[in-house]
Amino acid sequence: MYASHRPAGGRLRAWTITVIAAVITLGLATPAHAQPSPQQIEQQITKQWNQLEPVIEKYNRVHTELQTNRAQQQKLSAQLQPLQKRVDAALSGVGELANRAYRQGGYSAMSMVIGGNPTDLTDKLTYLDFMARSQRAQVADVITLRDKYAADKRALDTVTTDLATRNADLAGKKQAIQKKIDALQTLRIKAYGPAGGATGALRTGPCPAEYTNDAGGKAAAKACSLIGKPYVFAAAGPTSYDCSGLTLAAWAAAGVSLRHYTQWQWADNKPVSRAELKPGDLVFWFSDLHHMGIYVGNNTVVHAPHTGDFVRMGGIDDVGPVAGYRRPA
Repeated sequence: MYASHRPAGGRLRAWTITVIAAVITLGLATPAHAQPSPQQIEQQITKQWNQLEPVIEKYNRVHTELQTNRAQQQKLSAQLQPLQKRVDAALSGVGELANRAYRQGGYSAMSMVIGGNPTDLTDKLTYLDFMARSQRAQVADVITLRDKYAADKRALDTVTTDLATRNADLAGKKQAIQKKIDALQTLRIKAYGPAGGATGALRTGPCPAEYTNDAGGKAAAKACSLIGKPYVFAAAGPTSYDCSGLTLAAWAAAGVSLRHYTQWQWADNKPVSRAELKPGDLVFWFSDLHHMGIYVGNNTVVHAPHTGDFVRMGGIDDVGPVAGYRRPA
């Protein structure tokens, strides 16, 4: 019954070939997913990096604060050591007075004072009053020292607890940052192959583009000398740099100390306009100030872009939306 509906003989073979050809044709007609171009991957890297770099700069700030707290902790410990010795010495003196009073006995000591020639009574009472006041003063000093020691110890304990919390927080942030950096580097390898390094020319012309014989000129020259060094987050030299670490190192060569955080360098230094720019001035990009570089003249900056890249020259307007400019004192 069913055979009457089935193509027979050559018709079956012809039907089968037709179906297979149609399937192949349809398969060939289905568009394949195109691999992203290097330019598209670079755009992805830039987008992700602009999200990551604020985290890195926050790490720089917290890490700097952590180092400052540790220095304060060491200073406080150094202050507490001689204080403890003074407390111990005072307690030892009070202990000796107590032992002497115990050995003499309160009644016997009083008998020694008021006994003998009545003409000496006034002098002996005066002496007794002096000794009592001296003893009270010594005890008061010990109490004061104890209170100071206790207060300083509580402060030290608070600092230590805060340091431990910050340290744990930093460890977690660092691990998360490293995972994101590894992911970014994987994208770079996809785009540029295993060599994966900097793209384009690192040096686009004379650097500094303008010469000035002042602190800013020295800072600009130092930045130019670091072109080609690799980007490493939270690094400030001598073999690698992040963006605020680069500007920090550049101005250190001119004898000026900057703090390792973009927003600190923005807040600590004098605002200047674009028309006032001179080599050495700091250039900031993006509204949250998460990226910065150093001006070297001719509308050109030296900056450390992101992981997998290197310290390089670039146009002021090519890096990102400019947030403003600052000049270190």
